[in-house]
Amino acid sequence: MTTPKVIVTGASGVLGSAVYAAFERSGAFEVTGISHSRQVAKMKQLDLLDDTELENLVTDLALGAADWIIHCAAERRPDVAEKNPEGTQKLNVEVPTRLSSLSSKYGFKLVYISTDYVFDGTSPPYSTDAPTNPLQLYGRTKRDGEVGVLGVEGSKGVVLRVPVLYGPTPSNSDSAINILLDVVQDQSGKKYTMDHFATRYPTNVLDIAEFLVRLSGLKRPLPSIIHYSAGEPFTKYEICLIFAQILQLPHDHIVPQSDPPTDGTPRPANTQLDVRATEALFEGSGFEGLGWNEFEEWWTGYLRRA
Repeated sequence: MTTPKVIVTGASGVLGSAVYAAFERSGAFEVTGISHSRQVAKMKQLDLLDDTELENLVTDLALGAADWIIHCAAERRPDVAEKNPEGTQKLNVEVPTRLSSLSSKYGFKLVYISTDYVFDGTSPPYSTDAPTNPLQLYGRTKRDGEVGVLGVEGSKGVVLRVPVLYGPTPSNSDSAINILLDVVQDQSGKKYTMDHFATRYPTNVLDIAEFLVRLSGLKRPLPSIIHYSAGEPFTKYEICLIFAQILQLPHDHIVPQSDPPTDGTPRPANTQLDVRATEALFEGSGFEGLGWNEFEEWWTGYLRRA
């Protein structure tokens, strides 16, 4: 019996590296990781914007109905997206739409990683069929990527929405949570004003990766849109307080800002994802509940080991 194949795009990034490792660790798949800019052992470098290279990858690996592409590659930084709208449009909309067309042509299953930022944050929690209304370019391109993936006739593409992510990170990571850790560790005397208005549900990439492995083994039809999220709400300021407590560092240099921000790229106030449909999807499968790490507990262990 042929071993099913999985391609993970963005496999050198924060989420992609965790997904790649989880599928390898499962032992049930032949895993190929795709990296664009970073040279990483065992991974293929490929320009996802090159349609010919993309289709050649699919045909060279002979992807078919038993196989998967987990599409983690994206421009995920809202501020960077605003500065490079054309590049963000290509990566966040055109590439997943092209992958969905290839799914229709060759029959493999596609998971497109999207975001809670497709919502405006005014009416949480959001079900999978709630109307989208992104506030910034990043959210709009991810929403348009969803439309592209789901709009291709015959595609086996599904959308997985996740919130802000954290976890073991590649070197020099600029993930949103790691930036907060840097702020706490900066004891130079510099003052920081920190958002204490918007609520976030930080979710560990290790949990999402294991969820994707479980999802790939599910013997039932998948809905077109799936939500996955941890359940703990925090503001950025509250996350800084947790880091300060773990590291036993003073945090007087961090000042909470409880009013809605008036400058910079707009962020929604609360985009909590309703995960009840996802929990129901796994009922009777042997994997009850979503399973996720508690934020403070995970970071306590991680930082003490580091």
